[in-house]
Amino acid sequence: MIEFFFDCSSPWTYLGFHNIQPLAAELKVPIRWRPILVGGVFNAVNPSVYASREKPVPAKRDYMLKDLQDWARLSDLTIVMPPKVFPVNSVKAMRGCLWLEPQGKLVPFATAVFEAYWGRDEDISQDAVLADLCGRCGVAPEAFFAAIAKDDIKAQLKANTDELIRRGGFGSPTIYVNGDDMYFGNDRLPLVAEALRRRAAN
Repeated sequence: MIEFFFDCSSPWTYLGFHNIQPLAAELKVPIRWRPILVGGVFNAVNPSVYASREKPVPAKRDYMLKDLQDWARLSDLTIVMPPKVFPVNSVKAMRGCLWLEPQGKLVPFATAVFEAYWGRDEDISQDAVLADLCGRCGVAPEAFFAAIAKDDIKAQLKANTDELIRRGGFGSPTIYVNGDDMYFGNDRLPLVAEALRRRAAN
């Protein structure tokens, strides 16, 4: 089994979310989607992210942007660094992913969120944007906003985030193969595939 801990506020997570699906289908391995709030992870165990944003190394920043576009091109995705709102508060979107997962709508909703933020520079923290995305996915906005305000959904998002921290995660996306084999980032997917093939052969 693959566990995929993710937050839609990360462009590298967009790549990983997109690219792991055909990989899992090819290898016939189910994905357990685990929405988190990556800001909570950074606050707890990886505050260096904030320092690097405040005082980036220019050469490293420029290469990161090139690297992102290289990966986007390879993945046939459009990814544009949002000029309006970055970082974005993704808590409502991630609660929505949790609520929609049992209904079989997590993947289309998360895809719509990724596309809105990273493709069209829409502020996914805003209710109007989320309501529009609900409409695109066949979800009633009224039910969506009522559900994400419930304590059990809030608690589950926090529990997922805390669990990732306990298991050694420090960002998004974090992927586990069969519970204990951790990989971080879209660029580790070839290693995830190799781990799955190795386990299947044993």
